[in-house]
Amino acid sequence: MTRTDGNGNGETPGSGSGAHGDGNGAGGADAGSDLPRNPLADLRLRRPPFWMIALFLILVVVSWIPLVAAALRRVSTSEAPPIHLIQDMDNQPRYRGQQASPVFADGRSERPAVVGTVARNGLQNDDHYFRGYASRGGKPEFFADFPQQVKVDEALIRRGMQKYEIYCSACHGYDGMGQGPVNQRAVELQEPKWVQAASLHSDQVKQRPNGHVYNTITNGIRNMAGYGSQIPVGDRWAIVAYIRALQLSQNAPANVVPAERLSTLK
Repeated sequence: MTRTDGNGNGETPGSGSGAHGDGNGAGGADAGSDLPRNPLADLRLRRPPFWMIALFLILVVVSWIPLVAAALRRVSTSEAPPIHLIQDMDNQPRYRGQQASPVFADGRSERPAVVGTVARNGLQNDDHYFRGYASRGGKPEFFADFPQQVKVDEALIRRGMQKYEIYCSACHGYDGMGQGPVNQRAVELQEPKWVQAASLHSDQVKQRPNGHVYNTITNGIRNMAGYGSQIPVGDRWAIVAYIRALQLSQNAPANVVPAERLSTLK
């Protein structure tokens, strides 16, 4: 649309502003073209080749194998020894029992104990408690009473009964009469070298001092083997106390028997 003023001059609206606008647009474009271009704007990583992707996936799967194997080992059983990666001196070269050794002049791998060696807390210098006798003039003199370390009470006798039934009753019998199952079997088979187990109620055994009975348990007597390596010292004295209780049960005087039981005795 053309607008006409009073002098007859015509003007198209917007023509001036349009020209002005084009001028501003061109100037803005020229100003933008002067900025430095970012060299990383069009940088794109190329897709890795197929073999590289495949290799990566294989390595990921392979890395799971130790985890799966460890999990299976935790829930499964096997007779094979476990894998021992960190030894920590657990497995070392060693000699087996009675194996020869070229290191020592006698050819033995097991070295004998040094003469006179005493283990810590193993000094047995109390003859009464550890041996039951004292050597006087080259001859043993057995102690008649119990050592001061031993308190004779019901608990000690019950302990002695327990150990007696484990170690002694097989030959001497539960009642101490010498008719245990081992003795009965040997007599039944008529073993020529078998010696009748002694009765603990015989006058000979009853007259022996407590130290003598203790020494018999420790070192044995005649064909009876010693039990010093199997029975601790305190338990040996407990067996002595129980043997005395057994002897008393078969030959108790009337003044120690309860009145209500006297009528049942023969």
